[in-house]
Amino acid sequence: MATFGFLPRTLQSGGERSRYQVYVPATPRGAPLPVILFLHGSGERGDDGAKQTTVGLGNAVRAYGDSFPAIVVFPQARAGESWRGPMGERAMRALDATLAELPCDGARVYLTGISLGGSGAWHLALEHPRRFAALAPVCGWLDPSALPATLRARGGSQGDAHDAAARALRHLPVWVFHGAADAVVPVERSRLMVDALRRAGADVRYTEYPGVGHDSWNRAYAEPELVPWMLAHAGTG
Repeated sequence: MATFGFLPRTLQSGGERSRYQVYVPATPRGAPLPVILFLHGSGERGDDGAKQTTVGLGNAVRAYGDSFPAIVVFPQARAGESWRGPMGERAMRALDATLAELPCDGARVYLTGISLGGSGAWHLALEHPRRFAALAPVCGWLDPSALPATLRARGGSQGDAHDAAARALRHLPVWVFHGAADAVVPVERSRLMVDALRRAGADVRYTEYPGVGHDSWNRAYAEPELVPWMLAHAGTG
């Protein structure tokens, strides 16, 4: 049985079976490894347990060969579902199962996602504000109507919602990516959140790619500084 590379895994919860994959680098198992939770986009939804590794971070991991310096968890959302609610819970169960199974550094857990998964990354970070040491949404967006009730109660305008979310996340280092020519998720959706984080005094970086459309994840995950930036941060575990 393989002990490194892309490993298929299955979770059973409440009578439901969900497939996911875990990437484990072929490195000596000395110190516990950092962990990245990756949320895929709408095109990778399903129940095959593999498609979510073929777009975005999975391709970047393959480009590194076996030397990618972290364990990566690849949950998969059901067809027609977003990463909020039950699918967000599914992602967290896959993360928790990985932390229990493998030698992971619980203080160095990171969250990223693309498009639908970029939106999911914002919302999952809000629902679990102390679980992650850094956040990297790619061409995502915040849905003010889907904020946790405690934040929604502070509500009002869309701007108010972004400011409330930013205040809740201001402790978390964030690097946001978006293509300026994105015709699927308008770049303004990332700009709104970045501006709110800056107003909140957060540690936020923003990379906008001129002329790049929706597939900005190809550029984002090729950034040589992204993974070292993630791994430089540690939470409380």
